Amino acid sequence: MEITAEVSFFGILAFGFILGLKHAVDADHLAAVSTIVADRKHLFSSTIIGGFWGLGHTISLLIVGGLVIFLKFQISETVEARLEAVVGAMLVLLGINALRKLFQKEKIHVHAHEHEGREHIHLHAHEDEKKEVTHHFMRLSPRSVAIGMIHGLAGSAGLMLLMIPVIESPAVAFSYILIFGIGSIIGMMLMSLLIGLPMYFTAGKFQVLNKSILGIAGLFSLAVGAGLIYEKLLM
Repeated sequence: MEITAEVSFFGILAFGFILGLKHAVDADHLAAVSTIVADRKHLFSSTIIGGFWGLGHTISLLIVGGLVIFLKFQISETVEARLEAVVGAMLVLLGINALRKLFQKEKIHVHAHEHEGREHIHLHAHEDEKKEVTHHFMRLSPRSVAIGMIHGLAGSAGLMLLMIPVIESPAVAFSYILIFGIGSIIGMMLMSLLIGLPMYFTAGKFQVLNKSILGIAGLFSLAVGAGLIYEKLLM
């Protein structure tokens, strides 16, 4: 693929923005963010979490991109595979942490009682954790940024190999990475909002379903993480 003189500067940036949006729906990205968002009960908090993830992701891309563009730094396939394996290990830890929260902070009971001569059995959940306050997302922001940065390091090799070598101007190449990052921030905020919607609508009245979503997020993160480790280190 070649970038010719006929392709405009804004065309390159638009392409980078679209790829950034698409980048947000990668399975490993969704797995990481879902384990954090699934524990939130406010849509604003969920959306901000995705934004912080995208910020960390963009910071890593800009740092590595700058090294590649201006200092001709090369990322080997071996280094790329190891970084992806690190992401896999991180996803496994996030999945375990989500499941730990599920069993540690939530007590699900079976209640049996009679009503009009008929016995009924109900599942009922008691939530022990304190209610989330409006500033709670600020406490988690460094964690989300760090997770995004790790993902950015692992994904930087693919980005550099895809577009950077065929963009002649260093300024345009760096601008492309920046716009790509902005696209990923917006995309991840949207995905975090969508992931947070089920938690928002099931909080309070449907605790069993609410915590089931957290469990699914944890298992999803575990599966994706284990798959990455196997693919990058054992195959």
